[in-house]
Amino acid sequence: MKVGVVGNPRYADLKSVLRELDSLAPTRGITLVTEPSLTPLWDDVPPIMNVAEIDALLTYGGDGTLLRGARLLNGREVPILGVNLGRVGFLTTTTRDRLPQALDALVSGNYTLHRRLGLHATITSADGSVRAEQIALNDVAVHKSGVARVVRVRVRVDDEDLGPYSADGVVVASPTGSTAYSLSAGGPIVAPRVEAMIITPVCAHTLGVRPIVVHADSTVCIEPISPEPNDLLVSFDGQLGTVLEVGDRVYVRRAPSGVLLARLGDDGYFTRMRQKLNWGDLAARAGEG
Repeated sequence: MKVGVVGNPRYADLKSVLRELDSLAPTRGITLVTEPSLTPLWDDVPPIMNVAEIDALLTYGGDGTLLRGARLLNGREVPILGVNLGRVGFLTTTTRDRLPQALDALVSGNYTLHRRLGLHATITSADGSVRAEQIALNDVAVHKSGVARVVRVRVRVDDEDLGPYSADGVVVASPTGSTAYSLSAGGPIVAPRVEAMIITPVCAHTLGVRPIVVHADSTVCIEPISPEPNDLLVSFDGQLGTVLEVGDRVYVRRAPSGVLLARLGDDGYFTRMRQKLNWGDLAARAGEG
């Protein structure tokens, strides 16, 4: 079994974690391959990862590392098993101290696969040509890159005009991303199995603009309103970004492939939501409800 390894080098313990993984993998028939940025942290550097050849992906870090790993797969549907080295870890499924059991489960197939809807963003130029494309698991956001100023964009869903938005930005989120930037901006939590996308304005400058949920097969178009975008950015999962140019449009659709998250244990989505996001009233969390 060939397993790719992705990690966040900012975690001080990652070197020792990789050393432990390197000792556990051979006895389980696992061949490790690594993303290039981790090569200085290995004692014995594994081959560089080719995503077309791996059977599973291990991510070491937090949800951000898992999101980056999902983008690295570029639409390839292989199980992603997230090992949480951070704080919340809403998308990850295990911790460092349970790594041996997690590897056993990965090899034996003793896990549950959760298919998540991904997003495919296309940026077109004024002449209609495709300037950039990117896959995201959480969200695609249009926002200012510099001083906080109002963003004026026109939003369309399929061929119907949703209207102009005056806000600090606009987020198009998947159900997975509904608990991320969109939630912080006042959007709803949408359960992962719902086939939908969420359009959420960030700090809307009018009471007449609110989050809206559309079908996952829709095409959402965001177009800056003239005179020009100035310093408008498009960001993907809050990690990658590109500057919008005059005449650009951003189209967000369902990605052709899903993202497969490997889950260990029997904790469900709402159980994790209560535990990780402190969902519920204060009395319940104090054990009084």
